[in-house]
Amino acid sequence: MVAAHRKDEAARRLLINLRVPPRDRDLIDRAAESLGKNRSEFMLDASRQAAEDTLLDRSHFRLDADRFGAFLAQLDAPLAPNARLRALLATPAPWET
Repeated sequence: MVAAHRKDEAARRLLINLRVPPRDRDLIDRAAESLGKNRSEFMLDASRQAAEDTLLDRSHFRLDADRFGAFLAQLDAPLAPNARLRALLATPAPWET
């Protein structure tokens, strides 16, 4: 019975192979280690999040004419400069350090 359970569990998991340059693998490994995860866990979490974000970004939503106008106005309005935005733009990305 235990052997059948293991076979069923293995059948639920599929293998995905990726070819990546060593530099990218090293970056992924550093990021995974920083979160206490292994490469597979990190890549699966990151891929799942990217897939969810992609699908959510393509979701439809409805607005009445007034709200749609306000929505467009906010999209078209320039960002107001502020200290937090300036600090963010001045900070190097983690992979650049």
